[in-house]
Amino acid sequence: MADDQSWVTIEREFDASIETVWKMWTDPKLFSQWYGPMGMTVPVAEMDVVVGGTRKICMEMKTPDRSMSMWFTGIYKEISQPHRLAYTESMCDADGVLISPASMGMPEGHPDVTEVVVELSEVEGKTRMVMVHKGVPEGTAGAGGWRQAIDKFADLLGEAE
Repeated sequence: MADDQSWVTIEREFDASIETVWKMWTDPKLFSQWYGPMGMTVPVAEMDVVVGGTRKICMEMKTPDRSMSMWFTGIYKEISQPHRLAYTESMCDADGVLISPASMGMPEGHPDVTEVVVELSEVEGKTRMVMVHKGVPEGTAGAGGWRQAIDKFADLLGEAE
């Protein structure tokens, strides 16, 4: 993964404490309420939020005709509570066995392992978040999915305040 690539980057400011925003990223119950694009739910969010700890997430969409699931796994690489979180992300099956992105319909060249970095800072009583997903280019469906997820994140914070 080239670092000079234009990866999906989302910068937002929330009218919430840095501790609350941190929990939205690290508490499985809260994470499952906002993660994924509109229309997707998260029936499984297993998160061992320690350096070297694993995560396994299932996003699911149900329609009257069928349901579709996407599983992701990864390892927490960096945790500096409540300011910085970094973890890897790979596609997997329900058992956590890695699968190729191409088998899930991802575009050719999509990396097997991507990395999500979340940085939080306090700015005049609010929390500024910068999220970069290295391996997911701007302008892709993945970038759009992240933007929808962060909109859900903001809505959930609004309900909690």
